[in-house]
Amino acid sequence: MKVLLNDNLASEGIKVLEDLGIKTDTRKRALNALIAEIGEFDALIVRSGTKVTREVIEAGARGKLKIIGRAGVGYDNIDVDAASENGIVVKCAPYGNTNAVAELTLCLMLNISRNIPQAHNSLKGGKWKKSAFKGTELSYKTLGILGCGKIGQRVGELARRGFDMEVIGYDICPCAESTLKYVSKEEVLSKADYVSIHTGGKAIIVGQKELALMKPTAYLINTSRGSNVDEEALYKALKEGQIAGAAVDVYTEEPKGEGAVFKSKLQELDNVIFSSHLGASTIEAQRETSTEIARVVAKYLFGGDFTSSVNAGETIEFEEKPVYTLFIHHRDVPGVFANIDKVLADNDINIRANYSRQIGSSGYAISVYVVHKKINPAIIGSLKEIKNIVNVKT
Repeated sequence: MKVLLNDNLASEGIKVLEDLGIKTDTRKRALNALIAEIGEFDALIVRSGTKVTREVIEAGARGKLKIIGRAGVGYDNIDVDAASENGIVVKCAPYGNTNAVAELTLCLMLNISRNIPQAHNSLKGGKWKKSAFKGTELSYKTLGILGCGKIGQRVGELARRGFDMEVIGYDICPCAESTLKYVSKEEVLSKADYVSIHTGGKAIIVGQKELALMKPTAYLINTSRGSNVDEEALYKALKEGQIAGAAVDVYTEEPKGEGAVFKSKLQELDNVIFSSHLGASTIEAQRETSTEIARVVAKYLFGGDFTSSVNAGETIEFEEKPVYTLFIHHRDVPGVFANIDKVLADNDINIRANYSRQIGSSGYAISVYVVHKKINPAIIGSLKEIKNIVNVKT
């Protein structure tokens, strides 16, 4: 098997693939070359640098391409709809940069609260200022989290343990195992001293209406997506003192390469601090993300594992359709599955999944079929009549 790493990958991730016998190619292809050559590869792994367009995906689908991996959480640079239409699974690496983004969030909260960048710039310019940079403390304040997934949960944990902050959160799908206190979005905005966004996606999460609900002493932190904040509304709120300040790591329009010019209306303001999309930019996160995406891509290629897939359910439960299980004890020999499948097909029963493992060392196996229709006694009888089947249960 061959995998194209079009934006390269940390050496630890490459090693995972090569230890499994997968050939890796790290030569960067521009769009036309990528379209011309992608069909030669079983998998494509990218970071944010490569735009995986419909043309790239369709060219890959005509060849050997089976899966696209994004070494990171977001996958806005991949045409997921085109991938789904062409039977290409898309996976991401949602865990590798969790801690890095969470730590940056706390770092930005501390910096905006204590005016660290402003003090730094003043001293770099040869001016000693102190009274102008009086700040505020995080401890015992209220942190409001919009988007309580893996990163939001980690931010809450660090804030609670490190600064004794009260943490409240809002999410459209609250996690039952969360230790966060869930409240309405309006309550998060109106009660929080710091509002941190961790939602992802392209929708505006905080706009004029949301900013109007925040305290005049509150700070907004965005390490999620630039599109999650209405930048015009934020500019107005900051300029008019509607909120105390903001710390921003992501932007609606970001420069395309190192050394490129950065322009934002927010640069005019003194109560906002910036970082250059540094959420996942740590040595540890690059290493963890690279090994994570390498493993989930390899597991799909070698075993059909859907973990971390963004366009196919990780498990059947994600499909939200009723399913039924069928347990079959049989000899582990060729032809058994074909005969089982025929009986089920003849009875208009759709097989959703089939998990099979050898049991003991005597040449027998247990196969568990997950189907979309109840199995009646007559069908069980037909299955038991199949040669090499020992028993059938529901």
